[in-house]
Amino acid sequence: MTIDFDGQRFDVAWQNPLDISMPLQFDGAQPRFFGAPAARQNPLAAGGFVGDTRQGGSCNVDELRLIPHCNGTHTECIGHIAEARISLHDTLKKAFFLAQLITITPESAGSTSDQYRPALQQQDKVITAAALRQAWHNQIAPALVIRTLPNLPAKKFQDYDSKPAPFFSLDAMKLIAASPVQHLLVDLPSLDRGNDDGLMAAHHLYWDVPQGSNRVDPASCSLKTVTEMIYVPDEIADGLYLLNLQCPGFMSDAVPSRPLLFALSSAR
Repeated sequence: MTIDFDGQRFDVAWQNPLDISMPLQFDGAQPRFFGAPAARQNPLAAGGFVGDTRQGGSCNVDELRLIPHCNGTHTECIGHIAEARISLHDTLKKAFFLAQLITITPESAGSTSDQYRPALQQQDKVITAAALRQAWHNQIAPALVIRTLPNLPAKKFQDYDSKPAPFFSLDAMKLIAASPVQHLLVDLPSLDRGNDDGLMAAHHLYWDVPQGSNRVDPASCSLKTVTEMIYVPDEIADGLYLLNLQCPGFMSDAVPSRPLLFALSSAR
């Protein structure tokens, strides 16, 4: 398989997808955020039927309970901050995109002049505009995948209430919002600080919604997406990839998702 983009032709390593989602283990350790309960999986019980072959059922039929925004890899749309009920199903119409993977080390709040609302606190770690410029040289791909350092496997099971994650400064988010990026993927639970007084300033910047407003016209709103709580293993090198953003057909502002990267090489 080959693809053409911006005058270049690439061969796609189609048979070797690189999964950058966090598999959600219903019976094991999970990532958690914003005080949400753990995701759960229970067999359906209806009349004399039990949906568990280990309990004598004829087949397995599970009920899954989760909060997409808090329990693992998920993709969200502008409906996340809108009064109008706007679903990802109605905004994400394609599944394949050229993606740029970059790696960034968040900086301590005291070492940057970047701004945030509410004001940065001493313990905050932020993705700054300077760090973004240093790592992001090829700003043509419609998808941007950001891996943060340190890249510990514990990210896949992190309780982000007890160990707050880095987030984007407003200066860094302005750079992304002004770029061709339509699909932003991050290994963080949120673009914003978890305890940000409900301002969600980075989300508003990304989706071009005035700060303090939740009024969005579904007929003309941004079609950009954000995918949070990914995990990019160290062995996946920075560079250009083909992204397959797999999402179920739920009518919701956020859904569990499985982003896959496919390596590219220059076609001959």
